[in-house]
Amino acid sequence: MEVLKAENGIKALEMLDKHPDIDMVLMDIMMPEMDGYEAMRLIRTQLKFRNLPVIALTAKAMKDDKQKCIDAGANDYITKPIDVERLLSLMRVWLSK
Repeated sequence: MEVLKAENGIKALEMLDKHPDIDMVLMDIMMPEMDGYEAMRLIRTQLKFRNLPVIALTAKAMKDDKQKCIDAGANDYITKPIDVERLLSLMRVWLSK
């Protein structure tokens, strides 16, 4: 697995432009400059990324957070602190589709 890191939503979009063959995005919701919600919305506006699996990561555990992530374009959602086994399981599910 090759992991590419972006510091914020703006850099994440730039990273996708430079590496359009990325297989999955793990999107932190709370980032400076452009949050994960906005970044996911912009990713989904691009036809080439309509089917790109996006898993949202958030420190919040509010009742409606999952739905907000899904509405913004995430395929799935996981809260921090990350349960690595659960994350790997979600990754396997979405990468196999």
